[in-house]
Amino acid sequence: MEGVYIFLADGFEDMEAIATRDVLLRGGVDVQTVSINEDPFVTSSHGITVSVDLTRDDFDDECPAVMIFPGGMPGSKNLAADKALMALMRKCYAAGGVVAAICAAPGLVASQLDDVAGKRFTCFDGFQDPMIAKGAVFTPESAVVDGRLVTGRGAGHAVNFGLAILGVLKGEEIVQRVKAGLML
Repeated sequence: MEGVYIFLADGFEDMEAIATRDVLLRGGVDVQTVSINEDPFVTSSHGITVSVDLTRDDFDDECPAVMIFPGGMPGSKNLAADKALMALMRKCYAAGGVVAAICAAPGLVASQLDDVAGKRFTCFDGFQDPMIAKGAVFTPESAVVDGRLVTGRGAGHAVNFGLAILGVLKGEEIVQRVKAGLML
């Protein structure tokens, strides 16, 4: 398992994808964006079109070490509806990979994981019920790390979400260095 990937679907939340990627890059993490479609361009929920590093056709379906899912509407719904992507997420998480989801994505995407009972998580208000129904415990914190599940509250918490993922990958010393560089 290797590689850190942010999966983008049309309608993704700009800040949650871009700020997360920026924080990880500042921390020395090689992170790539992946369109869940064959198109190398994905349009955000605010109408900004971005180019991705990989398209669905380019992406190797081997389990990455970290799968990141930004929120946004209808981006989160589009991610959650991708049956092959959700099957890959479940497979990779079961094999020891990290799943990170922010905003609506914990409720729509991470809730499709098989083993979240007892896990602490956060998300955008109103999207917690699918995770709670599977036995997870909602907490309204900015970002939550519980083992290999990393969750974030929403767009205003995207930097903290990125820092939480960075902490899992590189440790607290690198997190503090990046925070200092961001003047946090």
